[in-house]
Amino acid sequence: MEKDIFKEEDLKGLKIPEHVAVIMDGNGRWAEAKGEPRTYGHTVGSEVVEHMVEVASDLGIKYFTVYAFSTENWKRSEGEVSVLFSLFSVYLKKLIEKGRKNNVRCKIIGDKTALDDELNKVIDELEESTKDNTGLTFIIAINYGGRDEITRALRTIAGEVAKGNTDLSDITEDLVSEHLDTGGIPDPDLLIRTGGEQRISNFLLWQCAYSEFYYCDTCWPDFDRNELIKAVVKYNKRDRRFGGVK
Repeated sequence: MEKDIFKEEDLKGLKIPEHVAVIMDGNGRWAEAKGEPRTYGHTVGSEVVEHMVEVASDLGIKYFTVYAFSTENWKRSEGEVSVLFSLFSVYLKKLIEKGRKNNVRCKIIGDKTALDDELNKVIDELEESTKDNTGLTFIIAINYGGRDEITRALRTIAGEVAKGNTDLSDITEDLVSEHLDTGGIPDPDLLIRTGGEQRISNFLLWQCAYSEFYYCDTCWPDFDRNELIKAVVKYNKRDRRFGGVK
């Protein structure tokens, strides 16, 4: 069990970001370093997700988004992809009850048309059963890509223009935002990437226009409350001007 290095008094005065997004990198490398198959890292990583949702909620974070499977992850081995989707199915089923119990609202983003009927049924049940919860909103990106999301949104808008329901002059940034998978959800204040890599990997491209980025070497299976608070402390040292001058 992790030993907390941050006490409640350390958190006083900290501005807690409303929305934190995480690229959970390093599961496979973490497992291989321990002589275990990559899939073991994903199993442990899913347990970390469960814990971090509780930590985020306790800290006062309102929206917590994790990058679970990208549109590019289909390139991985068939075995690894199969294990990942088995984990998704089991985890999302557990989340139905945990969401109800902990007042967590759950939302899945990404292109669901590539997911099988059984998984889509679980997703529908999860979102429907937690939609009225008023606590933390937990967003899971499955078969998600930022470019794909923007393309799908523009396709929908173009269809409305073609039908005469929308005028070209009506297309604004707000309209595009409304048609994204995250419509109605505030943009991330803080984007965290674990595992030592420093890139965005096609994640929330539109939404992260003014997010603060935080990279750490810790692989996701070792990520804990202390690591999240370190990121929040760094976030508090950033001067967010959004293009303006203070």
